[in-house]
Amino acid sequence: MPDHPVGISDIALYVPSPYITLQTLLNMRIRENPSLERRLNRAVETTGQEAMRFPELWQDNTTLAAEAAHRLVERSYRDDLASLRYIAVGTETGVDHSKPVAAYVEGMLQRAGVGIPDSLSTFQVQHACAGGTVSILGVAAMLSMSSRETDSGLVICSDIARYDVPSTAEITQGAGAVALKVAQNPSLMSVDVGTAGYCSRDVDDFFRPLGSTTAKVKGGYSVQCYHEALDSAFADHCARRNEDPLDVLNSTDVFVTHIPFYRMGITAMHNLLGKHLPGGEADAEPFLLARGFYDGIAPARQIGNIYSGSAYMALAFSLQERYRKLGPDIVGKKVLVASYGSGNTMIVYSATIAENAPAVIESWDLDEVLAGGIPASLETYQAWVGGPYSRDTYAGMMADVDVPQSRHYLASVREDGYREYEYS
Repeated sequence: MPDHPVGISDIALYVPSPYITLQTLLNMRIRENPSLERRLNRAVETTGQEAMRFPELWQDNTTLAAEAAHRLVERSYRDDLASLRYIAVGTETGVDHSKPVAAYVEGMLQRAGVGIPDSLSTFQVQHACAGGTVSILGVAAMLSMSSRETDSGLVICSDIARYDVPSTAEITQGAGAVALKVAQNPSLMSVDVGTAGYCSRDVDDFFRPLGSTTAKVKGGYSVQCYHEALDSAFADHCARRNEDPLDVLNSTDVFVTHIPFYRMGITAMHNLLGKHLPGGEADAEPFLLARGFYDGIAPARQIGNIYSGSAYMALAFSLQERYRKLGPDIVGKKVLVASYGSGNTMIVYSATIAENAPAVIESWDLDEVLAGGIPASLETYQAWVGGPYSRDTYAGMMADVDVPQSRHYLASVREDGYREYEYS
C-alpha cells in the first residue's frame, strides 16, 4: 500500500452576490409585526450576525457547487484533469432524491468546456453540516490506497440555509460553496485521517422533513448538542493520538469549527478550552487571539450560515490570516478542525500545514469574494424566500432575466421534474 501523506491541496470559495443586512431585514419584520422587535433584536445580539448572502433567481445549490468547483479546477488543475478520480459533494440541500449534486456538477463543468474525464466516481454525502467533512475524509482515505500517487479528488461543500420566515432563525440564513482539492502529497495541508475523533447520537436538534424547503431547529437544544458532541469527539481524538487534551490544545496553531452563526464558534471554543486550560475559561480569549481565531470566523458575520461549507470557509480565512501574520513560518503549523452535523455527529481531526502552502494561499482571492456582495432590495429578498416556484412560474420569471456571462444557471425544469442547467 502506498505510504504518502494525504490531505488538501487547494481551496476555492464561492458565495452568491445578493446580500441583505440584518438591520434592513429587522426593520421590515418589525414594521410587519411590532411584537417581534424584542425577540429579533435579542437574536441578532446572541448570534453576532450582521448580514447574509442569498442566491440569485437563476441559482440553486447545484449552481453554487459548480461555481466553486469551476474556480478551483481552473486554478489548481489546469492540465492535470486526468488525475481526477472523485467528485464528491457534501450537502443537505440536494435537488433530487436519486441523482447526486456531484453528477450534475460533472456535466455542468463539461458543458462549460472543462475537460472533466468520465473515469471517475461521483457521489453525495449527507449529514447536515458535516457531509463535506465526511466527504473529505472518505476521499482522502481512498486516495491513500490508490496505486497512482497523482490521483486526486474534488470535494465540494455546498448549501443554502433556509428557515421559516419570519422567525428568529431567519437571521442565520446564508448560501455558498467551498471546493477543495484532496490529493496525496498535498500542497496546502496534510490530514491525519487515522486519528479523527467521532461522536454521533440520535437527536432531534435540527432536521428538514421530506417536502419541506425550510429546516426546523431547536436553537438552545442544538447549541447544547454541539457542546456535548465537541467534548466527546475531542476526547476521542486525543485518545487516538495518545496525548493529553492540554498538550493537543497547546500544540495547535489554528482552530477551525463549524460556524452556524458567528458567536457559536466562540462559545464552542470557550467551552472546550475552559475545561482544559489551567486558568479555565478566563484563558480562552487570549489563547484564541494569539491564534487568529476571531479573524478567521469574522466573514461568517457577513455571509451567514453555509452549512457544510461553513467550517471550510473559516479554514480558508484562518489560513490567510495566519499567513499574513507568520509569512513562510506558517509551514509546519498544526490545525485542528471540529465539524458538527446536527442530528447529530461531530468530527475532530488534525492537520499539518504543508511546505507549499504559502504559494497556494497567495493565489487566493478571498478579499475579492467578501467585497463582491451587491445590496439586494427587499423585493428581491422576498422573491427568494417565496420560492421555490413551479416550473411554469420559474420559466416566466426567467424570461425577464439576463444571466451574467460565464455563470452556471438553472435554465429550466422539465415537465417530468428533471433540472436542466446551462453555462452562459
